[in-house]
Amino acid sequence: MTTNQQAGTKVISRNKLLGIAGVGWMFDALDVGILSFVIAALAKEWMLSPSEMGWIGSVNSIGMAVGAFVFGILADRIGRKSVFIWTLVIFSVASGLSALTTTLTAFMILRFFIGMGLGGELPVASTLVSESVASHERGRIVVLLESFWAGGWLLAALISYFVIPNYGWRIALLLTALPAVYAIYLRLHLPDSPQFTAKKDVVRNISQNIKDVWSKEYARRTLMLWIVWFTVVFSYYGMFLWLPSVMVMKGFSLIASFKYVLIMTLAQLPGYFTAAWLIERAGRKFVLATYLLGTAVSALVFGNAETIGLLLVAGMFLSFFNLGAWGALYAYTPEQYPTIIRGTGAGMAASVGRLGGIFGPLLVGSLVAKGYELNLIFGIFCISIIIGVVAIIALGTETKQTELE
Repeated sequence: MTTNQQAGTKVISRNKLLGIAGVGWMFDALDVGILSFVIAALAKEWMLSPSEMGWIGSVNSIGMAVGAFVFGILADRIGRKSVFIWTLVIFSVASGLSALTTTLTAFMILRFFIGMGLGGELPVASTLVSESVASHERGRIVVLLESFWAGGWLLAALISYFVIPNYGWRIALLLTALPAVYAIYLRLHLPDSPQFTAKKDVVRNISQNIKDVWSKEYARRTLMLWIVWFTVVFSYYGMFLWLPSVMVMKGFSLIASFKYVLIMTLAQLPGYFTAAWLIERAGRKFVLATYLLGTAVSALVFGNAETIGLLLVAGMFLSFFNLGAWGALYAYTPEQYPTIIRGTGAGMAASVGRLGGIFGPLLVGSLVAKGYELNLIFGIFCISIIIGVVAIIALGTETKQTELE
């Protein structure tokens, strides 16, 4: 085989891996994205209070915290691929069943299990892809994997705009469960991480893996990741799960709000693609810190905006910078640890982040119920993100194009 043929085979293999992992990632995003629209619809149909609306998003994050912790640890024991498949099965079955619920309690119980599947899958997906591509393109490929999230959100916005007003939220949720069957088929054809396969015979105690994440060698990196993950997830779920509802609070109809959020969602794609282009050039720390600062400024402007023009522009920049930052974070996280504890380290960081996802929606629901202005609420998220930026600059280590251990 010639050098060019070898290069071609590598590209095909890499692209196949990206496509297989990305399709599942897109369906995960479809569910998370559509939840924000379903919450707005449920509030009208079930007469939910702002506090109850906040709890729906928070229960989802509780499940994600549990899933990220448990399945991240399991990924270091039974492999990335197995965890990939099982988390998707849990997520898709619970998602379909949630369309049949008639009470808020049953809906939230199923949201917990959906969250478990989502929370376990996302850090494991980025870990698997990180371990399967060359170091000079690893960051770019992981960010491109994350870009499938924008595709899922876009599908969620389209389904919500065209389906929920005409056919109801139940049909919309059923649609989010159906494509996952195809993703399961794809995952059955996905090889496990070559790095994990090479070291799978190394027997490691789970408690030792957890302890090693906080060993002297990795404590600084772990502290940085936990701060960044918490602040990013806290602000993301606090802002984005409430976006359609916030638009309704600002005086727009439910259908108009869905349309405006759909327009804002389109800006996620260039956010990912620019981050993917920059991450191997400017480095992880620069991209992550810069895009988070852009998110903080956009959040502040959005919270204070009153005209539809300013709301749309600020919302688009919010989507652009925040989702670009997410791509960089998923690329950066697995690079902090060696193979034997990579799943555990990434899963624990994501789990701590999901704790932020619990408090974010609850905070919005609580403050809205007490009559606080939206500019104050978005100001809190702005401060949160800046704390994350400080942690990256002060504690972060640049990992651009370094070989994984």
